[in-house]
Amino acid sequence: MTQERAPLKRGWTTGCCATAAARAAYTALLSGEFPDPVTITLPKGQTPAFALAVQERGDNWAMAGVIKDAGDDPDATHGVLVRATIRLLKAGSGLVFKAGPGVGTVTRPGLPIPPGEPAINPVPRRMIRQALETVAQKTPGHHQVDLEVTIAIDEGEKIALRTLNGRLGIMGGLSVLGTTGVVIPFSCSAWIHSIHRGIDVARARGLPHVAGSTGSTSEMAVQAHYALEESALIEMGDFVGGMLKYLRKHPVPRVTIAGGIAKIAKLGQGMLDVHSRRGAIDLERLARLASGAGGNDILAGRIMAANSGLEAFELADAAGIALGDLLAESAWHCAAQVIAHSGIVLDVMVFDRQGMCVGQSAARLC
Repeated sequence: MTQERAPLKRGWTTGCCATAAARAAYTALLSGEFPDPVTITLPKGQTPAFALAVQERGDNWAMAGVIKDAGDDPDATHGVLVRATIRLLKAGSGLVFKAGPGVGTVTRPGLPIPPGEPAINPVPRRMIRQALETVAQKTPGHHQVDLEVTIAIDEGEKIALRTLNGRLGIMGGLSVLGTTGVVIPFSCSAWIHSIHRGIDVARARGLPHVAGSTGSTSEMAVQAHYALEESALIEMGDFVGGMLKYLRKHPVPRVTIAGGIAKIAKLGQGMLDVHSRRGAIDLERLARLASGAGGNDILAGRIMAANSGLEAFELADAAGIALGDLLAESAWHCAAQVIAHSGIVLDVMVFDRQGMCVGQSAARLC
């Protein structure tokens, strides 16, 4: 008998939590009382309510904080305290965003927010603005929002060290993200977002060559092979398709896909998400590739009976079959279909666990 899995719990983005905290703080600043829970409206119309974890008020300022609940998503910021401090400004100042402790500052072009600004993305900024305007409209004499909004995330600077923010040029903390306010479990949207922003930064800097890697070993190896700077490195992980589809609309002159034997073999099978849960290596296909390159029936049988793609590769290598080059070529054809007619020059490299190149396709125009 099998037990049904319970539905995965959805959570709330950092931007959503910042919006709730900001609304609570501004309400307290105008009325003297913190709404707890505080309700906000998301871009798609949902109206979640949030309990306040902290609250404080002084002369012309108020602060509220919300604990982020990312649901069942493996989110690095799950459980963090997101704070918003609201200060009154003189008439005509408008809405000014500031980065508090744990929120990064943008230092490179190519991101949705220009250099020098706090790393609070456009949708969270819009959500916060709309929430504050709603509070103002309900308070006589406060129809114009002239405020300083400081967003802070406890432990954000430490957590940011585990993200790609430094590579993207976001220094000093985390980004305040979210496009819908809702975290969908295991959507890995934050990772794909980082892939897109990495490409944006590379394009803004005019880099002629970027490399998308499935892991740290292949990343270090391809960087050394082509002498690429850090901004040219895209940590795509398993999301080959996520990178390629974005490149199709936002091309760069040259792209290298770099990965281990198993990941590149799966790409050659047509898998654009090469995570293990998406499927296994097709050993029968590897056997056909080896046979087409001169391998005999005995080798083909041993490859089909192999315990892993690595074992299959080692069997072919011992027989003098350059299976790595064959894997790279087949992966090239799959990737090239996604970015066809983009004008991108593409090549694929295969690395072993020691970072040695064990296969490469030709570099050619898509």
